[in-house]
Amino acid sequence: MEKIYHSAEKSGSFISRHTGRKSDITSPKTPDLFSIDEKLDNDTLWRENVEDVDDHDVHQVSEDIDRFTDTLSAVDDKSNPPEVPDAVEAFSKIVESRIVKYYSANSRSKFGKMTEEDSFFLEAVRRISKLTAAFCDFPSSSTTTPSLNRTSMVLQRAMAFLEEEFRDLLEESRSSNSDRCVLPEGESADGGEDFLAYSPEVVTKMTRIAAAMVSSEYETECCQVYSVSRRNAFNEALKRLEFDTISIDDVQRMQWEPLEHEISKWIKAVKHCAAVLFPGERKLCDAVFSENPSISIILFSNLARAVVIQVLNFADAVVLTRRSAEKLFKYLDMHETLRELIPAVKSSCSEDSSHELTAEISAAGDRIGEAAVYIFCDLENSIKGDMAKTPVPGGAIHPLTRYVMNYLKYACEYKDTLEQIFQKHKAVIRSTSSAKSNGSDERESPNNHRTVKKPSSASPFAIQLMTVTELLDENLDSKSILYKDHSLRYIFLMNNGRYMLQKIKGSNEILQLVGDTWYRMRSTVVRQYHKNYQRETWGKLLQCLAHEGLQVNGKVYKPILKDRFKSFNLMFDDIHKTQSTWVVSDEQLQSELRVSVSAVVIPAYRSFLGRFKQYLESGKQAEKYIKYQPEDIETLIEGLFDGNPTSMGRRRT
Repeated sequence: MEKIYHSAEKSGSFISRHTGRKSDITSPKTPDLFSIDEKLDNDTLWRENVEDVDDHDVHQVSEDIDRFTDTLSAVDDKSNPPEVPDAVEAFSKIVESRIVKYYSANSRSKFGKMTEEDSFFLEAVRRISKLTAAFCDFPSSSTTTPSLNRTSMVLQRAMAFLEEEFRDLLEESRSSNSDRCVLPEGESADGGEDFLAYSPEVVTKMTRIAAAMVSSEYETECCQVYSVSRRNAFNEALKRLEFDTISIDDVQRMQWEPLEHEISKWIKAVKHCAAVLFPGERKLCDAVFSENPSISIILFSNLARAVVIQVLNFADAVVLTRRSAEKLFKYLDMHETLRELIPAVKSSCSEDSSHELTAEISAAGDRIGEAAVYIFCDLENSIKGDMAKTPVPGGAIHPLTRYVMNYLKYACEYKDTLEQIFQKHKAVIRSTSSAKSNGSDERESPNNHRTVKKPSSASPFAIQLMTVTELLDENLDSKSILYKDHSLRYIFLMNNGRYMLQKIKGSNEILQLVGDTWYRMRSTVVRQYHKNYQRETWGKLLQCLAHEGLQVNGKVYKPILKDRFKSFNLMFDDIHKTQSTWVVSDEQLQSELRVSVSAVVIPAYRSFLGRFKQYLESGKQAEKYIKYQPEDIETLIEGLFDGNPTSMGRRRT
């Protein structure tokens, strides 16, 4: 079970925060806590009372302390302690004197100005800690109790100083307004820019202080200071990325546009955590607690847990908002962002924390994924609900077709993610499909035969994609009935069908999902519209150019011939006038239509004109009947499907 170092508020009193420590000495060994607290709250008072000692023989005193500590530890009969030497009091005064000297420094950070003195001080703290621990093994009635009280007081004052210095070192970088963390040479966070500006010297100071506090059994105090400072620093880093905690209620009340902006900031912050902040923070923690790696990983795991909970709370709040089509892509962005966070947590946190946090992240990702599946599947309802009764002028591409196909194209840029979440949430797809099929109604459609069989190997997302396009087909079939002109119906279906094919072919992701076979079958359907249009429009016109029925008793009967030319002219004029206003915006389709019409009409007209014009040219008003030359017909056909009414123009003579 991992230890969690709870944050503690900064307090001027050291002892008051740690009453009841396991390592504290209980009465009668422990000096009066109230008097200690009173003295420590008034640092100036006790510092003024410390004597300025001559420590030229400090090394000898230190050796005496080491020997006495070893002697205490070797005593078997704890009821009979050895006599306490004068070196204990002398050493206590030396340590207190060094603390006072540090406090007298002008700068905020006092520790680390003189390397030799720093090394001695830390070693002295280690000695006083071992000595105090050795005293604790003797009963309260022992003659060592006054000495225990004395060394305990000195140790607590030393720890109070180191805690304050540790906090100051941690805080100094946050006030430097820098985003770069300088770790010991050879260490840098992955992902480029590191986290927070600590020089190698500062990291070394913090490492030595942390080691001293932990070895003196002040691990909890050390970790609390570190945790609070680094959590505050992390919050400031997130604020610089413009990400801040937003309550669920506030998220629920947001309109989509500001919420979308908050999601973008959230994505940026989470990605930065995964790529920069977590690796940098872990390496800083490892550097500061290099002598205690187990503490390092616990501290980082606790910090990571707090940050992860913060970002997951926002994600869960977003999922609870009302679902709508425009939210799909941000949901998918969030899902992918959480997926990127998992390896960062796995590689940085302890095993227990890693399992816990990755499970929480995965669960949040699943909730987002499920919401995305619902949104995508709801596209079916949007298509079915578009029951507009006004036809698009000129048989052009319907706005619904553009919206749906562009939506699918954009969605399929997230192909891998959608494949994954649709596979995981098959039950959602079945339930939504079942609800929709139970509530669906049959609509009149001239092209019910167009349903294309889906490949048996298709994935759940691919099947849903094909289902959406087929529903769009059905909707367009219904809309085509709004056109009274059957030829225009086929132009409308051809326009929209070709647009859908272009979008499918233009997206490698969509084409991979639906497959070449399914695409070719849909192409066949669109070609059938072309044939139907040509038969519906130009089949009737070609009947005017039939040779049958023009002869009576083996001779061409002019009245019938004149009527044929006249009918052709009237019918062609009407087709040109009408279909020049029709819209075929795709240049390739427009060209294909014109070429196919010319290929059928012009040879037939040229043949008819070549054979029968001689019977009219000798008569009066020949131009009344022979209104067009083949070249005129070709020119006019080239004017079809421009979407603008045009004049007939001058015919060639």
